[in-house]
Amino acid sequence: METAADLRRAGLPAFSAAVYRLVARVPKGKVVTYGQVAALLGVPRAPRAVGTTLRRLPPPLSRTVPWQRVISASGGISIRGDLIRAEQQRWLLEDEGIEFGRHGKVDLDIYRWSGPKRWTPPKWKTPPPRGSGAGSRRIGGIPYTDAPRQGGVA
Repeated sequence: METAADLRRAGLPAFSAAVYRLVARVPKGKVVTYGQVAALLGVPRAPRAVGTTLRRLPPPLSRTVPWQRVISASGGISIRGDLIRAEQQRWLLEDEGIEFGRHGKVDLDIYRWSGPKRWTPPKWKTPPPRGSGAGSRRIGGIPYTDAPRQGGVA
């Protein structure tokens, strides 16, 4: 497994390095969901970012980061335009002893990894809030909010 320093030297973004380090800990014969990885990293609303990060896994790291062990919350393999990779993922999982049901799903009650025994999520630097409040932004220099109006006609 690559160390944190090795991943930083490789020029990977902090989020990508954290995803790769966590996924590298998933044991053979177990799976984890994109949402579970995101939650363990302290960003529970970022399962798509986890998927994008794994899709962009540099080839040299594919030997140490078992990307195939990350599946959808329904227990299926996410197919995003690359059918060959989806088939490869299924073959790799079956080689590890993971069985797929009749509808192509993994039984998460049996194969889900519960997470590392000791784990402290990374501390993320959060960007400063944009606009004047939650849900506000500027369009053409004019303040705009997508929050519902209070009282009156919308």
